[in-house]
Amino acid sequence: MNFYDDLVMQTQMNYSRHYPIYASGSTPYQLTDKKPLPYGEQIDRLVQEVKKADCVVVGGASGLSAAGGGDFYYEDNDSYRKYFRPFAEKYHFKGAFAGMMHPWKTREEYWGYLATFLHTTQTAPVRHSYLDLDALLKGKDFFVLTTNQDTQFVKLYQEEKVAEIQGEHRFFQCAACCTDDTWDAVKPVADMVDVMGDGTKIPTDLIPRCPHCGGEAFPWVRGYGNFLQGKKYEEQYEKISRYVLEHKDSKILFLELGVGRMTPMFIQEPFWNLTLSFPHARYIAVNNKYDFLPKQLEDKGMTIVADIAQVLKDARDTMGSGDNDQ
Repeated sequence: MNFYDDLVMQTQMNYSRHYPIYASGSTPYQLTDKKPLPYGEQIDRLVQEVKKADCVVVGGASGLSAAGGGDFYYEDNDSYRKYFRPFAEKYHFKGAFAGMMHPWKTREEYWGYLATFLHTTQTAPVRHSYLDLDALLKGKDFFVLTTNQDTQFVKLYQEEKVAEIQGEHRFFQCAACCTDDTWDAVKPVADMVDVMGDGTKIPTDLIPRCPHCGGEAFPWVRGYGNFLQGKKYEEQYEKISRYVLEHKDSKILFLELGVGRMTPMFIQEPFWNLTLSFPHARYIAVNNKYDFLPKQLEDKGMTIVADIAQVLKDARDTMGSGDNDQ
């Protein structure tokens, strides 16, 4: 087990101990009672913290993608209908994740839905919230840690700069984990979607198979099956561990974007721990719902409770204008 993986394990144990608190949408930690700065001053401070930092560790979670238009996972909205119309009309799912939990009667239709799900993210352009973040980080030494599986960050950056600790939609694995191999999912998914057309199922011979045991394949993602925590998984944790330890004595900014209450143990609470532990570390979180800043970090951090896409746009504009140069 490496450094960051150990942090996650510790926070997972804390999550289990205090599960009712987390499930209620809260946190067991004592939070600051300091009054937040006005929004404009928060944006100025965010920009200044980025400028002053020697390096930035971005923690990108589901709220970041949702703010940029990836909002079809939990609701039956226009975005969901755009990508999943045949399934929405036939099954009336309330968002993409609902279909992932459906008891499909045939594997052909199951894979029809799964291929549609994967195709929407594999082929999606880089969303504007990510582009604004990229502009904000221009010229900085940075690293990205993400629980998102939607390929947005790896469309922007080389893979050595991104740790995808929950897996990713571009790869298949053996559903039975008979092997430590992962392989390309992009072409098989494109083939399934192309053949399916406006239907809801694929031909049997297009169901992806493990090249080793012949059993069904599965996307290399945590959440819906037997997630392969092998070499590729360990490499993700090694990347973030190495970067954090190499920069522990630097002016390091931990920038948390869009962490919800289901998975605070992967980004949020390790970031709190590291900010408290490292002498020159700073912490900023942007979230449209939760104002969680531990009291122990009130002099080293800030939470901006606002629409993430708007915050990143405003920060980009402020950075570009130089209005807050000192």
